This record gives sequence, C-alpha cells and structure tokens, in this order.
Amino acid sequence: MKKLAVGILAHVDAGKTTLSEAMLYMGGSIRKMGRVDRGDAFLDTYELEKKRGITIFSKQAILKWKDMEMTLLDTPGHVDFSAEMERTLQVLDYAILVISGTDGVQEHTRTLWRLLARYRVPTFLFINKMDLAGLGKGAILDDLRKILKENFVDFGEAGTDHFYEQIAMTSEEMLDEYLETGRVEMAGIREQIINRRLFPCFFGSALKFTGVEEFMKGLEEYTEAPEYPQEFGAKIFKISRDAQGNRMSHMKITGGSLSTREIIDEEKVNQIRLYSGEKFETVREASAGAVCAVLGLAKTVPGQGLGIEAASAMPLLEPVMTYRIGLPEGVDAAAVLPKFREL
Repeated sequence: MKKLAVGILAHVDAGKTTLSEAMLYMGGSIRKMGRVDRGDAFLDTYELEKKRGITIFSKQAILKWKDMEMTLLDTPGHVDFSAEMERTLQVLDYAILVISGTDGVQEHTRTLWRLLARYRVPTFLFINKMDLAGLGKGAILDDLRKILKENFVDFGEAGTDHFYEQIAMTSEEMLDEYLETGRVEMAGIREQIINRRLFPCFFGSALKFTGVEEFMKGLEEYTEAPEYPQEFGAKIFKISRDAQGNRMSHMKITGGSLSTREIIDEEKVNQIRLYSGEKFETVREASAGAVCAVLGLAKTVPGQGLGIEAASAMPLLEPVMTYRIGLPEGVDAAAVLPKFREL
C-alpha cells in the first residue's frame, strides 16, 4: 500500500477543516462528518479550537483509500499560529491547498504558495464552495495562473483533448509525446507534479460532498510514494504533551526505521504512537514514511534532524501580534515559571 504524508493548508475560512472531515468520512475513518460551527470536528480536539472554530495546532489523521494510506496533517490557517504550519511543511510528501471559490486567491494564499515553493512540496488544489455564487471555473483558473504564475490544470477534465493539451505545454518532451500519440502517459504526469511543474486543480463543495470523491481518486492516481534510504533518519516537526503530561516528539521517519527501546542521542525511546485524531495505536516499530509521536526523548526540539536527517530551516513567518502576560493578584510567579518553561 502506498504511504503518503499529506498536509492540508488554506487561508482562514476557505473550508480546510470541512474538506478534511469529508475526506476522513469518505475514507471510512469517521462515521459522522463533524462541523467547525458545531465544535465537533474530528481534528479540532482542543477546547479553545472548538470554542473559537479555528485550527490552532497541527494534528494528524490516518485514512485509507483503495491502495493509498494517507497521514493527513491538518495545519493552522491563522498567521499567528503559522510557525507550527511551516514546520509541518518540511515533512510532507504532498500538500493540498484549499481555495475558496467565492474569494479566490487571498493574501495569505500567496504567503502559503511562497512557502510551498520554498520547501518544494508538490501541491494539489481543491477549489471549495463552488455551490455558492462566485467566480466560475475558468475565471478561477485564470486568476490562479495570473497571480501565482504556474501551470494550473483542471483535472476534472482528465481524458479530454483539452486536458492533454494543457499538460503537454508543461515540457517539450510532453509536447512531443502528445503530438505523436494524442495523449500523455500517467507516469509523465506524476513526474511533472512531483517536480512542481504541474498543479492539479479539483472543484467542488466539501460541505455537500461535491467533487470530494473525484479529488480522492485524483490523489490516489496522480501521486507516488517516495523512495527512502536504508539508514535511519527522522525529522521532528512538533513537541506536545498528552493528557498525562508525557512529552511527545512528533516526527516523520525519513529513512530506515525506529524501534522502541532504541537509543537516540543517549535517550531511550519508550513508546511509539501512531495518532489519528485523539486516538492512537502503539507500535513496536515505525518504518520510513511513518508520521509518529515518540515518548522518552526529553531534549528534542522542533526542526531537529535525527540520524542522517539534517536540521530544518528556521520558519520564515512570524506572528503579527505581540503578547504580555499579566498574572492574577495573589499568584506566585515562581509557581508559574515552570509552566512557561514547558511551553
């Protein structure tokens, strides 16, 4: 089964969490589709996220579709939580960029696009809310090409002459192939997507399930699992704590495998968890391509590389707001200090 780490990104209110819910429902990972406005979205598990109706922390869910097993990483849309999103980008095989059909390309969409280009992440686009009054498909594609200046193609037209013509324009080899045979091979299309010379676009409405199945089929057909080296490597993208206070290092295994009781930088791996929402499965070993949470490592930091993996670049984005903490009267600062150190 092809295993992929796929991140989902968007400008605020484009419908990113709704699309995640629809994909999880369609893949059989959840029995009922949650909603942001009801506070029961599968991936918005923290109380503040339910209350505010926004994603604050990156989280993951595992879903299966035909011959593909996908670890779906949901990322925050607000710029104030963007460092978490940016670190997640560095462990992705592919990204899904959700764009609102009523709003088109917004300012934060451009920022996300620059980051996806910086980290060389192959990207699929889902243009959401097409059931509402807004720009038509043609106008949205023109907008994307004009503002983001890349080869965006409507994959809903797959198999048509117009579809092959659009793809043939992405390279001379493909143009020659199209002129000779009248079509372009699937392997060539996948390669163009991986090399970020081609960006598949799908249109629909996540809330009404329109176009979601076609999108899932597209992800399964037009993606390839990376090849990983035999030597152990891993990239840490997040540190968190579970309900019992255990420190967890969230990482993607980028080479070889990691087992429990193994020693990393003089620290022992006590447990390996594969999370899907709030639930997790404990495994003895995580192989290359897996996104897991590791317990037992006390000195790890986000962006750190383990084994053969180099450290990540520091995030470019910075919060737009600054903060000051004022302690309530009668609260001892010495009692609060350890909490800040934990944060």
